[in-house]
Amino acid sequence: MRRIPEALAAHIATGETTLCRAWRVTRADGAALGFTEHDQVLAFDGTVFEPASGFAASEARGASGLAAPGAEIEGGFSSDAITEADLASGRYDGARVELFLVNWQAPEEQHLLLSVQEIGEVRRAGGSFSAELRSVAHRLQQPQGRIYNRRCDADLGDGRCGVDLGFAGRRRSGQVAEVISADRLKVSGLAGAAEGHFRLGHLRFDGGVLSGRRFAIEDSVAAVDGVVEIGLWLPLEAVPAPGDAVTLTVGCDKSFSTCRAKFANQRNFQGFPHMPGSDFAYSYVSGASTHDGGVLYE
Repeated sequence: MRRIPEALAAHIATGETTLCRAWRVTRADGAALGFTEHDQVLAFDGTVFEPASGFAASEARGASGLAAPGAEIEGGFSSDAITEADLASGRYDGARVELFLVNWQAPEEQHLLLSVQEIGEVRRAGGSFSAELRSVAHRLQQPQGRIYNRRCDADLGDGRCGVDLGFAGRRRSGQVAEVISADRLKVSGLAGAAEGHFRLGHLRFDGGVLSGRRFAIEDSVAAVDGVVEIGLWLPLEAVPAPGDAVTLTVGCDKSFSTCRAKFANQRNFQGFPHMPGSDFAYSYVSGASTHDGGVLYE
């Protein structure tokens, strides 16, 4: 049960209120920004809430039980608050949004946390944006646990996988040499990289407008004079500058044969390579195969 501060409850009971809403947005990197629909700066709960941010909220509906209600906020881009570049680069993906009801005459003593949500889908149009707000209950709708699959479900190099990405050139540092298109670029400083060395791996920007962003690699060609051409699965949201530092890691197609041949890590394989497929369920006994429970793969 939500408890309303006594001072705020008394203010509401008067019937003549000076209330407004305020939002605190906390990004995954820990940066927190405050916004309010009021026309003056408000400060409470350790955050300064800026006015004139253009924030406006849509109708929001509550639901009982474990339903995951949603809402939407709209705003305009500002050089002092949310920039289009930050939004496009994904810095606000999954950010935590706290909505407060505030008496702007006494914000420090009279404020109430109404809801905590997360930013979902973001749409941009011209100089404004709209962001979907998802209840934290939406996490209950996400698949949990492991999946019974022939392929590995671990991330390459994590604790379950155990592969050392710092070994034998599996992680390399370089610099952006040229941006060919939104999904292709050339990276220098990678002498000796073979054809497909970084295929299905990741590229992380360590500097520039995309600093901290990580992108999946679709393919890579062999190095020519230390320069490797990289193809990305998704286009870049911003254009990096030549010289921006990047880190590339190799990838894995999650198959047992790759785990064994490329990484010699078959003992830590986190899939089920012996799982029979749907064709096996419809098959019949013949002399062409032996079903004695023996090992299928060594």
